[in-house]
Amino acid sequence: MHLSKQEIIELLRSTDKDALFKQAYEVKKQNVGTKVYFRGLIEFSNICSKNCLYCGLRRDNKNINRYKMNNEEVVEAAKLAWKCKYGSIVLQSGERCDDEFSSNITDLLKEIKKGTNNELGITLSCGEQSKETYKQWFDAGAHRYLLRIETSNEELYYKIHPKDKDHSFESRIQALKLLKELGYQVGSGIMVGLPFQTTDNIADDLIFLRDIDCDMVGLGPYIEHSNTPLYKERATLMPKQERFDLALKSISILRIMMEDINIAAATALQAIDEEGREKALLAGANVIMPNLTPTKYRSDYLLYEDKPCINEGALQCKSCLENRIKKYGETIGYGEWGDPKHYLKRK
Repeated sequence: MHLSKQEIIELLRSTDKDALFKQAYEVKKQNVGTKVYFRGLIEFSNICSKNCLYCGLRRDNKNINRYKMNNEEVVEAAKLAWKCKYGSIVLQSGERCDDEFSSNITDLLKEIKKGTNNELGITLSCGEQSKETYKQWFDAGAHRYLLRIETSNEELYYKIHPKDKDHSFESRIQALKLLKELGYQVGSGIMVGLPFQTTDNIADDLIFLRDIDCDMVGLGPYIEHSNTPLYKERATLMPKQERFDLALKSISILRIMMEDINIAAATALQAIDEEGREKALLAGANVIMPNLTPTKYRSDYLLYEDKPCINEGALQCKSCLENRIKKYGETIGYGEWGDPKHYLKRK
């Protein structure tokens, strides 16, 4: 459904959020059904070359234990996802673009494909890279890529990122275009409730996601981290519950605007509300990312504070999510890649 910017703003400001969630859920049911697709999340490294002002993994944060899982650990986590009949995994890390990093990802992709009988779908979330690197990874077996813009407003972008050679608004947008050109299922996303962000900005963000014709979206509430420069703005933030509600509204509006894309229920929602991810399903989301990162690493992969489930084992996480999703009347698409219909139509 086409929504004007003013209509989007009115929905974001609406006090009748339940009616909006109900409408979005009906759109979801009619277009993508009530099946939830699991993407097993493997946070394989927290080493990052970027210095984003909001992120706990930022290069200049010295109060963090840096780690990189070895390839055997990553492949074992992927095999666990395969044995648990998750259709796909997400390999996520801090941003690096050196040759050692890119070639190692290529090797990992090949090992995972071989070790799972080529049955496991693979999403990468490893930041901005060259066209050659993206193609190399695509040829090695990655078929989805998540690269969040965080905000589509250039002025705001440089309030939450340094303005230097390592952080370029234009480069971010160009990378999204490259990914689409190479044939990836392309995902992006935003943070809701950022310092300096207005309702007008969020409306523009949702229009941006529509206009770049993304296939999947991950959006969630901004949650501050004390070891970041942006933390000093915490007194200006709206209460966390308001950020939570605004994130769910954004999910619902996006579902109404882009009926057949995949929308992830971000883990950050659960940092505010214990059943935040499940509530996102009722607001229009259809993807959840159970964490498969070994527990010994999880407390060192904190983009924000109060991240949930950092001490929960992979199988425990699976059981918990199964029960929660069943409670909310959804089913899980085990053994399915769950490619977005939007991408299949575009292809």
